[in-house]
Amino acid sequence: MPQTRRQTYDSILGHLRANGKNDPSLGDVVALARIASESMQQFIHNMDAAVNRELRGIADYIVTMKQEIGVFQANDIKDSRIPAAGQELDAVVQSTEQATNSIMECAEEILAADTSNPEAYQSLVNDKVMQIFEACSFQDLTGQRVSKVVETLQTIEKRVGRLIDAVNAKDIDGVLSMAEEQRKKRKEMLMLNGPQLEGGGIDQTSVDELFK
Repeated sequence: MPQTRRQTYDSILGHLRANGKNDPSLGDVVALARIASESMQQFIHNMDAAVNRELRGIADYIVTMKQEIGVFQANDIKDSRIPAAGQELDAVVQSTEQATNSIMECAEEILAADTSNPEAYQSLVNDKVMQIFEACSFQDLTGQRVSKVVETLQTIEKRVGRLIDAVNAKDIDGVLSMAEEQRKKRKEMLMLNGPQLEGGGIDQTSVDELFK
């Protein structure tokens, strides 16, 4: 029983015992009303204090959330970092495609070259091999571009992690779009896990043992 309510009951009981009458008089009613009124005032005061604490807590939470959202810099991620990462990945795809085409063309020319003239053939091979080496230099540029993309992802990961900790967010089921749900079900049904990282998935040795 709350302290305020117990004190109220004790006050009323004490008044009745002190009065010693079976039928309450008008004075008794007034005295009991005064006790109840004082009790209600204390209750309202306590309730106001509790509500005030709750409202202050909510206000502090809102201020913290505004600060965390500001630190998150969502506009910077949306308008700058993600578009820049997309452009870097597009450039990686283009440079990789160009290098692959150059290497394949050089290899085809070497295979189709006339070997009847050794000196001319050797000169052609040396020239095409140098072109292949030059085409392979795309790895340096793509490595730099991929590093920028990884840096962007790490920045987003840190900001999202900080925001999650601030709001104590929990994942909710059933928020995926229809297209996302279909892709998820298709991957689960067809086991489309994509290329595995080193140490992930099933290695060739395990496959060989399975067939044995």
